[in-house]
Amino acid sequence: MKKETLFLKVVLIVMAIPALVMCVYGLPAMAHSMMPDFPDIKVYLSALAAYVASIAYLFTLLQAFKLLRYIDKNIAFSGASVLALKKIKRAAVVVSLMFACNLPLFYFVANGADAPGIMVIGLFVTCAPVVIAVFAAVLEKLLKNAIDLQDEQELTV
Repeated sequence: MKKETLFLKVVLIVMAIPALVMCVYGLPAMAHSMMPDFPDIKVYLSALAAYVASIAYLFTLLQAFKLLRYIDKNIAFSGASVLALKKIKRAAVVVSLMFACNLPLFYFVANGADAPGIMVIGLFVTCAPVVIAVFAAVLEKLLKNAIDLQDEQELTV
């Protein structure tokens, strides 16, 4: 591994560990603790949405790891990098949609606890992946243009 991307790869691994722990231990415990307060179907749908969001999040981290490997191999300006950015964009949109599916649950918790700030936190968590998706889309477009420019320059020489 090259030193330039080693730190980022370690950060991606450190970001993946809590998501994996949450999938294995946190989500089942949270669903079990919500059973008395909410109907079964809401709890199951909420847990399903959380699992789908977690899988999409882990998939995004995997694509970012692949992107760093492409940078290590000096093939960052390739179609594979564009494809990885496209997958990151789509996975971030899936994460945002799954969090949006859980917003009604945030409303019930905020209403029961009489804490409207919980709803704001839910909206923030829902909008954060959209920012990542937009950033990935911009990078994808820039990378596509750079590849086209590079191919055009190679043909002119």
